[in-house]
Amino acid sequence: MDKLLLKPRADIRIKQGHPWLFSNELALHPELAAGHIVEVHSASGVNYGTAFYNPHSLVSARLLFSHTDLTKELLVNRIENALNYRRQFLPGEETFRLIYGESDLLPGLIVDKYEDYLAVQFLSAGMDLRKDLIVESLVSVLPQTKGIIEKDMSAHRTTEGLPQTEEIIFGEIPENIQISENNIKFEVALLGGQKTGYYLDQKLNRKFLQTISKGKRVLDCFCNQGGFALNAAKAGADYALGVDLSAPSLELADNNAKINDFFDVGFQKAHVFEYLENASDLNEKWDIVILDPPAFTKNRKTVPKAIAGYAKINRLALKLLSKQGFLVSSSCSHHISEEVFLELISKEAAKLNKRLRIVYRGSQSPDHPILPAMPETNYLKFFVFQII
Repeated sequence: MDKLLLKPRADIRIKQGHPWLFSNELALHPELAAGHIVEVHSASGVNYGTAFYNPHSLVSARLLFSHTDLTKELLVNRIENALNYRRQFLPGEETFRLIYGESDLLPGLIVDKYEDYLAVQFLSAGMDLRKDLIVESLVSVLPQTKGIIEKDMSAHRTTEGLPQTEEIIFGEIPENIQISENNIKFEVALLGGQKTGYYLDQKLNRKFLQTISKGKRVLDCFCNQGGFALNAAKAGADYALGVDLSAPSLELADNNAKINDFFDVGFQKAHVFEYLENASDLNEKWDIVILDPPAFTKNRKTVPKAIAGYAKINRLALKLLSKQGFLVSSSCSHHISEEVFLELISKEAAKLNKRLRIVYRGSQSPDHPILPAMPETNYLKFFVFQII
């Protein structure tokens, strides 16, 4: 097996459990194909086992924490472990993130389970090279699987030198799939939908919203397929309005309201920043304003611009809140820390002479487990504030 030699002290993060090696940490850069299996050795001779190697990526090696290739036996074992973990923390659920990449010791592999259908992302060259084996292993562990779709439109593919693609790679995928979340029915579209179809990481945070929504007027910004708005309606909100710029998402959201017989909920196509500015000019008031935007930054270079964006949107939302209203604010930008996010919201509240208290602090749901040694796995910040 080909060996990958590290520079002195380049294994400090590996010892702590971080699975990535960057190009500037390698003593040599062997001319091998992207996705090739190598054996990683420290400068002092410690063998850290096998890894996917990619000479074209900043992340040059992704450790498998094994001393073998990614065989079907190893794949099946890790998929079974991941499934058992989800069964433990999400009992009775049939829709969840089954594989969360490095957190499940399968670097660069994402698998979301929607009842009997799977949406898969191959985000590393090593996983992409083994698509057929992965599909075979998934069906072996979940023989009831009716269809698997590859949803590889992520920019992460580009950094690995891989093309973006979306195609059915096993069985059939219907136009819409009905799932259940927090006792609410949803129809999600895997074909052509965003990400892998639905944002599963907010499941528990949406459930918390139900505890404060009864009798309230709720504004759900960046509502996508209506997740927060519908959870508010389920809890008995007087009225919930979802706002998003995506017409296909709003069509699904409206349909989701109908199949649940929710009548006090509506959806509007609009640019959220413009909607909030207009609502502020009209002196609209809402009891709960929810902000769940897409990531405002994908890298460190644009962090200042992202902070300004988060500050503006939270300031606008705060202006719309009624007395003792709730601001529900979220960020999925990995490069914005929880401390920075909390501080910027606090500053905007102070500018408006509003005092806030935190009534709930959330994160990504347990099917997106966090590795303490790998900050990249910890991305979702979620706060519920109340004006006092």
